[in-house]
Amino acid sequence: MKKIFSILLVAILTLGMLAGCGKQQDNASQEGGKKIGLVLSTLNNPFFVTLKDGAEAKAKELGYELVVLDSQNDPAKEIANMEDLTTRGVSLIMINPVDSDAVVNAVQTANNANIPVITLDRAANGGDVVTHIASDNIAGGKMAGEYIVEQLGGKGKMVELEGIPGASATRDRGQGFNDAINNSDIEVVAKQAADFDRTKGLSVMENMLQAQPDIKAVFAHNDEMALGALKAIETSKKEIMVVGFDATDDAVAAVKEGKMAATVAQQPDQIGALGVENADKVIKGESVEKFIPVELKLVTE
Repeated sequence: MKKIFSILLVAILTLGMLAGCGKQQDNASQEGGKKIGLVLSTLNNPFFVTLKDGAEAKAKELGYELVVLDSQNDPAKEIANMEDLTTRGVSLIMINPVDSDAVVNAVQTANNANIPVITLDRAANGGDVVTHIASDNIAGGKMAGEYIVEQLGGKGKMVELEGIPGASATRDRGQGFNDAINNSDIEVVAKQAADFDRTKGLSVMENMLQAQPDIKAVFAHNDEMALGALKAIETSKKEIMVVGFDATDDAVAAVKEGKMAATVAQQPDQIGALGVENADKVIKGESVEKFIPVELKLVTE
């Protein structure tokens, strides 16, 4: 009898352990379903830090764990980050591309793993993307161009600092800006990529000032480049109007101090929050719009 009782006791304990393991697996599965990935082009830019903050706040509100990875403006690291997330139990990946062409391979990596993808701020030129959430960069570029035309009285020489070649934001902001000035007598005497970077904006602007001494204005595709250009202009002691894009804290402060003329205000926190909101809908099987725009406005003194 003691032997039979011992066997029964072991069987009961074993079944209990199996049930417990099963419950733990179910819980782990559920936890995996509450996890979203976010791949950012760089966290060395205040705009994307604010985007991350908006996404994290909304993820916490909706009960999701947000796994954030930094690509450091390197397409190769971007692919590695995407591959990493496909093994970490995320239900969806949001990505802010380094480059709209180079990101295609990263998007396809998630596609092959059957993980939905949402792009933020910059679009992907290929792969299967559920929705793209961004400001209307063409409208923003046009807004900046129209302001410059108005301030310069429709004539004069100026330069354009472009973002990362191949990025959708570079293409669209440039298109909107040039569309706005096409019917004026304003001449863009030089344009060069400074990769959305403040230090590169400074060095590119220094070279432009030597080659083009008579310019009256600068349009930079983001505020980091605009602030770099501003530093070069202040060193040169010239009076040149600077217009940026993003309305980062440093740029808005420069506008209020009268150092920068204007910046186009995006809402990066809203882009991040809307990314998580729509990720939640996709995970729940709901349909979302293919493009979700975020409102823009011009910030002047």
